[in-house]
Amino acid sequence: MTAAAAAPRVIAVVGPTAAGKTALSLDLARVLDAEVVNADSMQLYAGMDIGTAKLPVAQRAGVPHHLLDIWEVTEPASVARYQQAARAAVDAILARGRYPLLVGGSGLYLRAVLERFEFPGTDPALRADLEADLARRGPAALHADLARLDPAAAGSILPSNGRRVVRALEVVRLTGGFTAVLPGATPYYHAVTLGVDLAPAALDERVADRVAGMFAAGLVDEVRALVRRGLREGRTASRALGYRQVLGYLDGGYPLAEAAAATVAATRRFVRRQRSWFRRDPGVHWLDTSAPELLAGALAALAGAGVPVPPGAAVPAPHRPGAGGTGAG
Repeated sequence: MTAAAAAPRVIAVVGPTAAGKTALSLDLARVLDAEVVNADSMQLYAGMDIGTAKLPVAQRAGVPHHLLDIWEVTEPASVARYQQAARAAVDAILARGRYPLLVGGSGLYLRAVLERFEFPGTDPALRADLEADLARRGPAALHADLARLDPAAAGSILPSNGRRVVRALEVVRLTGGFTAVLPGATPYYHAVTLGVDLAPAALDERVADRVAGMFAAGLVDEVRALVRRGLREGRTASRALGYRQVLGYLDGGYPLAEAAAATVAATRRFVRRQRSWFRRDPGVHWLDTSAPELLAGALAALAGAGVPVPPGAAVPAPHRPGAGGTGAG
């Protein structure tokens, strides 16, 4: 699929956690006869529901949702695998004559679908050696190794992010260069992107409310159930917001109230990283989710980008999903 169509064929709804992506995507899907393709990296995991704000089936208003619950919690994340699955879902929706709505806050996953770039391969033996080295020496030491081999790549990765440092070193050794310094944007689909956000103080308050609701809704029991399915062995899932903090509580590391407070703080930091990522893209049409006519504003932005909008469609739809956790919306 190329960007040759006269009007955008794919719509993305992006923005930081808890900013309102889910509600807007449901309204847009109903107005435009669209289907949602998940672009939240943690909602790919089966059973991770409360802590990722995964929308229950009963609250999806009959809108088809794709790429939820496709991985077990023991599986490591793979942007390359996601790219393949997401593009297959998008192409199938387009073949049905409907709009794909790519919805989520995982910036790299969104770019992997919407833009042209390929991921280097992997070497299981080399990866195992690097992960053993990580366990023995720690992420900062491996980051120093990366800085000597590829300063540009090291500059794009936090020294504390051991998983990304390991991947960078693997690619450097396999290819002699690292592609985590992302290439320039070349569209794969002709797409239009809507960004939703709130004032920082308002979004901070919303995050705190959502985390409180998440713990009240049974996150601890959800984590206990996932531990029985191998959550502790999952390199990616075990580090997810909320899940990591609850695992610490279950291990006796700190009280439950401290786990909740740590989840709020970590989520707020994550929100700021998401905002920084998406705000760098000049092509995003930004919307304030506190605006009373959010759907009308979104439809106006889509119409301005060339998306055919049905007459009279600017009347806001009444459906709103219930409150959830910290990983979506």
